[in-house]
Amino acid sequence: MQTGTTLQLEGREFVGGADFAAGKVRWRFPAALRTLRPGLLLAGLFVSFLIVAALWPSLLVSGDPLAASARDAFRAPSAAHWLGTDENGRDILTRLIYGVRPSLLMGIAATVIGLMLGVAIGLLAGLGHRLVDSTLMRGIDVLLAFPDLLLALVIITFWGQGMFNAVVAIGIASVPRYARLIRAQTHAIRHAQYVEAATTLGLRPITLIFRHILPNSIKPVLILAAIGVGGKIAAGAALSFLGFGAPPPSPEWGAMLSVGRNFISNAWWIVTAPALAITLTVISITALGRQLLLRSEGKAE
Repeated sequence: MQTGTTLQLEGREFVGGADFAAGKVRWRFPAALRTLRPGLLLAGLFVSFLIVAALWPSLLVSGDPLAASARDAFRAPSAAHWLGTDENGRDILTRLIYGVRPSLLMGIAATVIGLMLGVAIGLLAGLGHRLVDSTLMRGIDVLLAFPDLLLALVIITFWGQGMFNAVVAIGIASVPRYARLIRAQTHAIRHAQYVEAATTLGLRPITLIFRHILPNSIKPVLILAAIGVGGKIAAGAALSFLGFGAPPPSPEWGAMLSVGRNFISNAWWIVTAPALAITLTVISITALGRQLLLRSEGKAE
């Protein structure tokens, strides 16, 4: 072999012919693995764990999240109860695992609701008459003046509390952000040459929207929605903490925090576990969504 040649073996690259023969081998991983950051890898693994816990919680824990035992109340973390027990003797790890599903459902469902309404309003504003555009955008500007959580609380005040109403309220609170982005993308794409050519050829407006305008304008909105799932999970937990979401004894992270705060002085583990779960979930989903955004812009770190 000649020096400088590159060998590939089982997906790895080996550099150096004479060095290979002499036992001096320099190998390197493929580019995709070399650029993989440990933080993103951990975030991906944690999100994968959450998906497994949401779909098949019985694979991870065998107990009942609602099973109470008075004699086991306020047990500190131990080999029998890894994360301890709460005021009713319920295993916190079991409740934490079973709480993944409602927490993720709240975040994903609220994102879908906000995305669908935002896309509809944004398309209507971007493609409609100037008066329609101006009216819708002034209403969107008014809604943007309120923080999402405050706007969700206002909506719940009129509709009433409950997990379903909380999800809808969080979704509606996120509509303005998606609507503005879709409207801006639509304004840019509707004047593109391929759209004008399709219009000249007599393509029906509805076909033009779903074949050209919507597919080319929704990509950045989908990435923004992926980043926002974590924030909506935190918002859902906040509403449950305030008593407007999932009610106790539901194994939902925000509800667990709401009850556990009363015993934080003598049983810190009751609130520590759900608080860490919410924090890690939001950080992991946001990190993955941010990386997706950077890759879409050609700025992957």
